[in-house]
This record gives sequence, structure tokens and C-alpha cells, in this order.
Amino acid sequence: MSTLLTPRVDIRRAEERFVTETGWLDSKHSFSFGHHRDPANTHHGLLLVNNDDIVTPGTGFDTHPHRDMEIVTWVLRGSLVHQDSTGHSGVIYPGLAQRMTAGRGILHSEKNDSWRLQGERHTEPVHFVQMWVVPDETGLTPGYEQLEIDGELLGGGLVPVASGMERHDGEAAIRIRNRYAALYAARLEPGGSVPLPDAPFLHLFVARGAVELEGSGRLGTGDAVRFTAGGGHWVTATEPAEILVWEMHATIAG
Repeated sequence: MSTLLTPRVDIRRAEERFVTETGWLDSKHSFSFGHHRDPANTHHGLLLVNNDDIVTPGTGFDTHPHRDMEIVTWVLRGSLVHQDSTGHSGVIYPGLAQRMTAGRGILHSEKNDSWRLQGERHTEPVHFVQMWVVPDETGLTPGYEQLEIDGELLGGGLVPVASGMERHDGEAAIRIRNRYAALYAARLEPGGSVPLPDAPFLHLFVARGAVELEGSGRLGTGDAVRFTAGGGHWVTATEPAEILVWEMHATIAG
């Protein structure tokens, strides 16, 4: 596929994102979302949503529906309670990989759980990134999976968080139902470097901190890069940083 594509490195700065602000939510959208519509910015590869959300204590997203989507949530600070119509529930916190398969239809809610941490009252916002990719097929059985990978992140390399690729069997923390997509995370100390994978479509998001992207310069918190027919670049932290990288070997038709 990459031979049919024009190589491109498309840097998207944090301040260019769509913004939704309410009394309890500060949400920044990398792609068209909700009432924010831009026909030229609907997805990259298989990634439809990259929402950077901060939710105040004691609030959150009430029960709402999804269908035919693989939804991965990555918490940066605080904790988030998940409950869904299949009976699954859990608390998502930093270093915990979580995936929900919406499939033929699911109802779920997500609330800031920081006030219940360790049985004490807290007032910490929860900050998380939620990412949606399309599944290989529609009408799947809804499902939920989570696994802690905090220890793996201590190594400083790119850690497979969620993948549907065969080469990640037994290696990725959780599975998603798309054989052409994988998500990695890395926590980097200043001077720490990781190489990006080669893929027809690649999405790099700086969730926190600052890094230097080989050939392109500095990227700060909230900045993203959309690679087409490329990869292999080195990312080096200039301050403590956390990055999320989607490797994708297909794109959404049309």
C-alpha cells in the first residue's frame, strides 16, 4: 500500500484542535467530533477519534450508546470509572490499558472516580485520551478488556498497548478487533529516544511533556503528527514525556 502513497509528515499543533468546554469537561479533538465538522479532517488511517479529555471530580459522561467501534482509553492522571450494559465495570488509571468493543451496540458511562481513591475524598480532575478505530467487521459481540502495564512502561521503549496484528499475538497488552492497527505508548525521561515504526499510516500524539522529532523539530503537549508512507523517525524527550503512537496498515475507504 505504501508504494501508492505520497510520503508526508503532517504536524498538527495542540492549539489547532477543536475544543469542547462545559462546566465539567475540557475536551480537545484531533479529528471532527460531535458538532465540530471539517470534511478535510475526519480521520487518519483507521483512527477516527483522538480526544484529549479533562473531567472534573464527581462528574463525567452519563450512560450513552456506541456501536461498531474499537474504543481504547488511556489515563494520564487521576482515575476513571467505566460501566457498561454487558455488566463490565472497572477503574482505569495511569498504566492500565483498556479496550471496549462496541460491536452491535453497547451502553456505557465514564465518570471521574478520583474522589474515591483509597477510600478518601480527592478533588483531582481525571485526564485521559480516548481513541477510536474502526473494527474489521460490523456487528461484533460487545466486549471489554483491561490490563495493567505500568511495569513494562518503566523500560522507556515503545510498549504495545492494544493490537489486532498477528505479530503482536501474546505481546500486546490487550487485543482490538482490527488486524491492521496497533497502539503503542512510551514514557520517556529527558534524553530517552524511541524509533517510530514504519507503516503506511502512523499517528504520533504527545500526551504530555516535550520531545524532538527527527527532521521536524520540537513537539509539545497536545501536538500530533500524521505520517503517510513513512516512519522510522526517532523521537527524543527534551523533558519527561509520554507519547501514544498508532501504527496502521490500512485506511478507511472513501
